[in-house]
Amino acid sequence: MFFPLTFALMRAYYLTKKGTSEESIELREVEKPTVKDGEVLVRTTHFGLNFADVIMRQGLYREAPAFPFIPGYDACGIVEEVGPNADPSLLGKRVVLMCKFGGYAEYISTSVLGVAALPDSLDSATATALGTQYLTAWYMAVQQQNIFPNDKVLIHAAAGGVGTALVQLCKWKGAEVYATAGSAEKIRSLESAGVKKAINYKEQDYFSVLRKELGNERLQVAFNAIAGSTFKKDLRLLGSGGNFHMFGAAERSGQKGGMWSTLGLLRKMGLILPLILMGKSRGIIGTNMLKIAQHRPEVLQRGMQHLLELHSQGHIKPVIGRVFKHTELKEAHNLLEQRKSKGKFVVEWGA
Repeated sequence: MFFPLTFALMRAYYLTKKGTSEESIELREVEKPTVKDGEVLVRTTHFGLNFADVIMRQGLYREAPAFPFIPGYDACGIVEEVGPNADPSLLGKRVVLMCKFGGYAEYISTSVLGVAALPDSLDSATATALGTQYLTAWYMAVQQQNIFPNDKVLIHAAAGGVGTALVQLCKWKGAEVYATAGSAEKIRSLESAGVKKAINYKEQDYFSVLRKELGNERLQVAFNAIAGSTFKKDLRLLGSGGNFHMFGAAERSGQKGGMWSTLGLLRKMGLILPLILMGKSRGIIGTNMLKIAQHRPEVLQRGMQHLLELHSQGHIKPVIGRVFKHTELKEAHNLLEQRKSKGKFVVEWGA
């Protein structure tokens, strides 16, 4: 007698092609992933949105898989299965996780090194914010950069997910924080967070404002997810021993022209010679957390454990911009694309 094969199914949101959220995002029913060696299978309750998701949808993210694919880097949920060589004590635990794509799904199979068990006191939406964005900020501000008290630090897009995390981590380290954002509301929130000088880049040239504010002094660190025209300005603001951290190129987002727009972005950034960097004792550091997850997953585990400690000690407090129902995912993408987000956008699966 023939018995048909049956597969456990799940819901997942796909990016099907380059385009708007209405054109590209599609809910599908697909086979649930199987757990592999060193992995855990998590039934997700919440997943996070990141600006990189918008860049992927626009077809501008080099690391993205070919369409169609399930995007998403961070989520929160319950461990339902533990694979070989993974910690069996995680079974049944609520966890925050990092994954290399696949986050917009009801089930995620990911490396046990990208998972951290959560205390009951930490709600799932807040925990989700500790994934990609806080981990990116932690990697730059703690792992890569030794920030000392009174160091002068510039943070671009400081009211967004990574920016908010950077502000809190730099304040925890005792830095003097300067920031840019694009609305009066965001400026007020940054001022209330203890930023020394918050600049609305849509109304003022942040470079001129900071040159006047700093006087004869210079920045020790610049955290920049904008690139393009801001790159040269930030380098001019850095003093000897200063470091420029680049973790995005938002100035390229939304522009037409394909390769020509990318070349225009590079032209604005100009040519950098290592000998000049050495002579001025400055550094340029790039951050791509996908590469870190792929080649140094133990860093993710160390970072998430440290972030959970910092949260329990009250040093960091994730700002949740909004929790969306999964049926509101396209709206959330649009708001993120229009840079109308403040803090972390989280999506809840619900029923």
